[in-house]
Amino acid sequence: MIFRQEYPRPQLVRKDWLNLNGEWDFTFDDKNVGCKEKWYKKEHAFLNKINVPFAYQTELSGINDQSFHDWVWYRREFNIPEEWKGKKIILNFGAVDYRSWVYVNEQLVGYHEGGNVSFNFDITEYLNGGTETLVVKVEDPSVDETIPRGKQYWLEHSDSIWYTRTTGIWQTVWMEAVETTHLSKLRFTPDVDQGNIDIEYEIAGEYLDKEIDITIEFKGSIVAAESTKIYENYNKRSINLYNYKIFRTGFHHDGWNWTPENPNLFDVKITLKDKVTVIDEVTSYFGMRKIHIEDGMVHLNNKPYYQKLVLDQGYWPEGLLTAPTDGDLKKDIELAKEMGFNGCRKHQKVEDPRFLYWADQLGFLVWGECAAAASYSEEAAARLTREWIEIIDRDYNHPSIVAWVPLNESWGIPSIRFNKQQQHHSLAMYHLIHSLDTTRLVISNDGWELTKSDICAIHNYNHGSNDELAKYEYFKKSLSTKDDILNSQPAKRKIYANGFEHKGEPILLTEFGGIGFKVGGDSGWGYTAVKNVEDFVNDYKRIMEAVYDSQILHGYCYTQLTDVEQEINGLLTYDRKPKCDLGTIKEINDMWQSEIICK
Repeated sequence: MIFRQEYPRPQLVRKDWLNLNGEWDFTFDDKNVGCKEKWYKKEHAFLNKINVPFAYQTELSGINDQSFHDWVWYRREFNIPEEWKGKKIILNFGAVDYRSWVYVNEQLVGYHEGGNVSFNFDITEYLNGGTETLVVKVEDPSVDETIPRGKQYWLEHSDSIWYTRTTGIWQTVWMEAVETTHLSKLRFTPDVDQGNIDIEYEIAGEYLDKEIDITIEFKGSIVAAESTKIYENYNKRSINLYNYKIFRTGFHHDGWNWTPENPNLFDVKITLKDKVTVIDEVTSYFGMRKIHIEDGMVHLNNKPYYQKLVLDQGYWPEGLLTAPTDGDLKKDIELAKEMGFNGCRKHQKVEDPRFLYWADQLGFLVWGECAAAASYSEEAAARLTREWIEIIDRDYNHPSIVAWVPLNESWGIPSIRFNKQQQHHSLAMYHLIHSLDTTRLVISNDGWELTKSDICAIHNYNHGSNDELAKYEYFKKSLSTKDDILNSQPAKRKIYANGFEHKGEPILLTEFGGIGFKVGGDSGWGYTAVKNVEDFVNDYKRIMEAVYDSQILHGYCYTQLTDVEQEINGLLTYDRKPKCDLGTIKEINDMWQSEIICK
């Protein structure tokens, strides 16, 4: 059986590809002797089988072992399709946590460090033309607190806010065939103000005198097409789409712009030719979307936009970080929208590109985050920096992503309030991301102890239970005005680190709620607790009333979409069953909409 059969790179699609998911040979290497004993050789026996792309800690992997195994090995055989002969063969990995050594036919092809995003190798010269053997060695240090591990616990059993680890391959492994000359990079930058789409692309191989055709369609009709001779490997084109038509600009509803309410997308086909011969053809898409801050509010396509986000951890009972099916990724967005949320903060995880694809298609804002280290060191800072460079390179084209969150709650920078080195790291991440991506907002340290940041993002769970009236009134007051919220210390942490202050950026409450509600046989904890559906709905409404009553908040992110392991504080159970009527949650989320618009 092949798991996760959908095309894994939706922003750059080719027809010639081969899914390598499914059953692989697998073995633990607890003494780390595999390299010394040359386990990449064909004669070495692997003791187990595993279902890729699920980590060995998961039920869907077929192993379901949550104990520490820091070194693991994978192996499978494959054959190159006959029609691929003579082409370059690229081996792609969606994500492998944390360090990877890749062998083809007993030869080391390459090494990659970083557990969050995609990487690939050209394996053409390592192939023998018959049955090929692929071996992957992975190291995932279980207790190292300086690697970007996010919610993966460094103790053996999950506890509190920490969850079961994910080791090894956890996203799709696949191959594609390309000609020596092919499109190697594609980047879309929308300019909503001018009505232009800037298209950057790079050509690998012999590019001189080749020709590239670009065709752009909107809802099935061609709106732009051009052919260009190639004289450089890097090229940039700017194409006007709106052509002085007011109905396209967004003055008439959303026009052709992308929003959660109207997720308009443009389909693109790019054909690379050598005279009349097609040598590469890819399809992609983009959305015309602008995000910026003005007058203390976030603006989407030049209009004030109130963000109603939900915290989404992206865990599943059977697959942990890996969604069992593509439909599960889509379903999470559909359920969130059904409850009246217009986006999510993807918490401590770089999500599968298929989730971002569905967010683009369905209309769902995403705050992109990365797994954080728990402790600070110079190497930890370097590791996070490298991860973010790769994240932005992979996910730049998705219109759904409107903000980047490089740091969270001072994780990995525990002394940032007063420590200049850790403050510089926060500032470096803020400026690095802006240097790589000018189209999105950056939150320097979501929660508290912010340095320079495009949004003042605050976490506050001090709303108390339904019978703690004094605590609730204090929570409500702490959100009511600018001075109240900036002087609050909800986790006994200042909102800004020493030497930094609010500079007029929008203020959002980006973690709160977390009502604990046990459903069925589940057990665990929440920030408050209720015993029945009626109390659950009433407590949600009570907390949301305090948020909507604020005169300064311009958006929120509620904790959280689903239960996760020992946390039972989701709006849905861990297996995505609603804890109450979702329409009721939507009514509460929408109840004060007219007041928000008038703020």
